[in-house]
Amino acid sequence: MRCLIVDDEPLAHAVLSDYIRKVPFLELVGATTSPIDALTQVQRGEVDLVFLDIQMPELTGMQFLKLIERAVTNHTCRVILTTAYSSYALEGYEHNVVDYLLKPVSFERFYKAVQKLFPPIQPVVSMGSSAIETEQPTPTEAALKDFIFVKTEYRLQRVSLSDILYCEGLKDYVSIYTATERILALQTMKSLEEKLPSNQFARVHKSYIVALNRIESIERNRIYIQHPGHTQPIVPIGETYRDAFYRLIEE
Repeated sequence: MRCLIVDDEPLAHAVLSDYIRKVPFLELVGATTSPIDALTQVQRGEVDLVFLDIQMPELTGMQFLKLIERAVTNHTCRVILTTAYSSYALEGYEHNVVDYLLKPVSFERFYKAVQKLFPPIQPVVSMGSSAIETEQPTPTEAALKDFIFVKTEYRLQRVSLSDILYCEGLKDYVSIYTATERILALQTMKSLEEKLPSNQFARVHKSYIVALNRIESIERNRIYIQHPGHTQPIVPIGETYRDAFYRLIEE
């Protein structure tokens, strides 16, 4: 993925440039202090991923996000926010950013963010549609099952519903997070949502589905997910899904 750093701090350029060079599937194509120059490169289709600071003199990161949403129509450019301020996290997710990195950014945290965009490996031998076609279960049948099958790289993988914490959509594939692993499924959020029983899972954002029994708490339109590790996942609630989700919780 072709990466562009947009930040007015030279130290941020140095740190992020070093991190990008360490990751095989990332390529640094530029680093600039000017959001205007960066916007031009994005509009030309020269960039796949932008590491974007929020507080900049010419144009704020949020203004930049709004501009590329309107200007970029013929290709996809994803954004990872990099900032010293945590107060913009929720607003950033409303603009469908990949992740939100707080400075100083460690390489471990950086790598975790870019892994969300790692392109899936295509099978060497394509599976014909006739070989994998199965009858789609009705919602009632799906509710009675305790597992689903998802296509991952070279195989169909069984996933126990009780293991799922939440799911994150990334264009044409979905990351399914469990307590022990991240499963990259080659399908859309819509198709996965149809597989999951509605009495156990809820769509809370255009990019997120959560397991209801894994919700620890809800605060300011953010869902805190139960996790045995030290880092507790936080999932934003999108404005489009907010009312329906809160009605579901009340019921």
